[in-house]
Order: sequence, then structure tokens, then C-alpha cells
Amino acid sequence: MLRSARIHFLAPLIVLLSSIMVLPLSALQLGGRPADQWAPSLASHERLARLEMEEVVAAIELQSGDVVADIGAGTGMFSVLMARVVGPTGVILSQEVDAGFLPIIRESAREGGVDNVASILGEFEDPKLSRRDVDVAFIHDVLHHIDERQAYIQTLATYMAPTSRIVVIDYDMNAPGVSHQDAPEMLISPEQVADWMASAGFEVSGEHHLFDNKFFVEYTKVD
Repeated sequence: MLRSARIHFLAPLIVLLSSIMVLPLSALQLGGRPADQWAPSLASHERLARLEMEEVVAAIELQSGDVVADIGAGTGMFSVLMARVVGPTGVILSQEVDAGFLPIIRESAREGGVDNVASILGEFEDPKLSRRDVDVAFIHDVLHHIDERQAYIQTLATYMAPTSRIVVIDYDMNAPGVSHQDAPEMLISPEQVADWMASAGFEVSGEHHLFDNKFFVEYTKVD
């Protein structure tokens, strides 16, 4: 009788754990979608035209030989552009948390004619970069998808070289008509990001004004 009661008690728990184990990766991040759903919209001509990609890459002034982490690289469009700038002695760590993006990144690099892009599978709490001498971490339209943002930045900082930079481009919650107003948990401000960066040993070192509804800020490691 006692054994039967235990089985009845455990059954709902087993069902719950099973459902958690099969949750898609997209359910584990804010506003997430699987790679096969994300990729077409990320690579659409309309979206790419709004990103000012060449202007953004020029503004952050990458150097030949730089090690750059493209955090949440998506289809790898920025990774390819940055790979051309850092040249054959540099490397782009093109990181994603959804393994479905990795072959897309590799194909983008192949089509772009660059062989210095390494696809990296990260985690939601840790980018899992393959080296700890990163010169620039580039986070474009990604930080608002991360739940524990301050903790993530602190972990990212452990992969960064002395005097390295973290570059963030993201929607500014203070901008009129900004995206995600129906999802306040996905809204962030440059002031918040500056505080999170300070807790990880980075300070604001540059600001760019390319977008009406996004902030574009560089942070440099100071400790």
C-alpha cells in the first residue's frame, strides 16, 4: 500500500520533469525562437538594410589580428564582415546557444570567403568561448534576450583580455515606440547596462549615434 502511494505521488513529478527536459532551447531565453524560425527573419534584406552593418563594423575600429567574440551571432552576417577586417591573423568566435545556427554560420563564412570564423556553442549562463584572450566582444540585439544579464556579463568578462572592449547595440527602453513594449522583461536601458558593466570591471569608453531607437556603446576593461 505504501509503495502504491509513493508511485502515485511520484508520477506527476516524473511527468513534470519529462516536460522540462524536452523544452526547446527557445523556451529558455526571453523572446526566443528555434533557429529554423529565426534564420529567415534575421537574414531578410529588409532587416539587414536597417542594421547599418558596414557602418557599425567601421565604428568599432577592429584591428588586424584581433580576437572577436560575436555573442548571439545568429546567421553570422556580422561575423563575416568582422572576419574580413581582422584578417587571417585574427579570429571571430561566432557564438550561439542554439546548435541549429552553427551550420548556418559556417555556411555564411564559406559563402563570404573567410576561413577565420569559428562557430561556438554556448550556454545561456556562459558563452563557453574557446579562449580567454578576447579583444572585443560584440553583442548586437542580444542582451535583451538574456534573463540574468548582470551575471552573464560578469561571466563574459572572464574571457576578456586586459584593456579589452565589450560593444553593445540594443533597443533603448527610453526611446519612443521602442520594440518589445508588450514584454517589459525584455526592455533595457544604457544606464542599466553601464551598471552591469561596472560590476564586471568595464566602463563606458565610447558612444555612437547610428540608430534612433537603439544605444550603441563601447565599454573598456579597467581592472
